[in-house]
Amino acid sequence: MNNTAFHNSDSKQYNELAELLKALSHPVRLCIVRGLMRKKKCNVSYMQECLDLPQSTVSQHLQKLRSAGIVATERNGLEVNYVLADQRIEQMIPILFGEEDCES
Repeated sequence: MNNTAFHNSDSKQYNELAELLKALSHPVRLCIVRGLMRKKKCNVSYMQECLDLPQSTVSQHLQKLRSAGIVATERNGLEVNYVLADQRIEQMIPILFGEEDCES
């Protein structure tokens, strides 16, 4: 019998993936990520309007996503837009939502 199926030889990889999943494990953050997949880039004000949440709440969720490397910022003058920064997310979200394409 092969006992290596559950071998924890690369705990760093497991920790990184667990942190990624933790960052996604909130309904608002999932909505933000899915929205960014559809819109490609977006500022906090637009997200705040769509989510009907205070700007500070949206910013807190974005900071968690940013800390996990899921989103990044692009500055255009005074405007700061958020974009997806991790290609794995673009593969995961359609699977989670059972969609072929999240851009529709």
